[in-house]
Amino acid sequence: MPLKARKDLIETQRDILEGLGYLEKVEPKFADAIALAGEIPLRRREGGFKALLEMILSQQVSVASANAISKRLGDAGFKNQSKLAKATEEQLKACGISRQKTRYLIALAKSELDYDYLHNQPDEVVIKSLTTLPGIGTWTAEIYLMFSLGRRDIIAAGDLALQESTKILFGLPNRPTEKELRKMSDNWSPWRSVAARVLWAYYRVEKNREGIR
Repeated sequence: MPLKARKDLIETQRDILEGLGYLEKVEPKFADAIALAGEIPLRRREGGFKALLEMILSQQVSVASANAISKRLGDAGFKNQSKLAKATEEQLKACGISRQKTRYLIALAKSELDYDYLHNQPDEVVIKSLTTLPGIGTWTAEIYLMFSLGRRDIIAAGDLALQESTKILFGLPNRPTEKELRKMSDNWSPWRSVAARVLWAYYRVEKNREGIR
């Protein structure tokens, strides 16, 4: 199916506004979050190798740390796929990359993922394809679907910032688990990717720090 024929994409700020209107109707709490957070960003980015590289760098570290490591990696020239595929553990350690992430990044660089093919595949096919690589789990695959492919009905329910933001916004006693957040988000479909953006924006206001790069 040609990309332009898809109806499940977020491509412009107008799409965000449409999703916000829907969410405010099905869940009034979102109106409160939007009022506090202000404009909800589009957060679209290019897909492919570099996008996944940045997502791996973002795993389990703060936004500031990921940005710093990303800059060092770029300065060393290791955002080039062929060069990264030949990098040594010592070279990547000098950029602040852990041994575990070194393995993930080199596996990504050596992979033969067909990014053009993935662009038009159903969400579940993209997730299945990406998670065959070490270091790419459901969270990373869902972030890729949301931001690089622009899919509009994805919730990265394993994201701690989303869980914490949901806890605060809905007055829950504890953070919802990944399973609980997925179930809770059923009511936000087909605009769960916009709901996630709202929750990240709300997290930034409540915690005074970014929850996602």
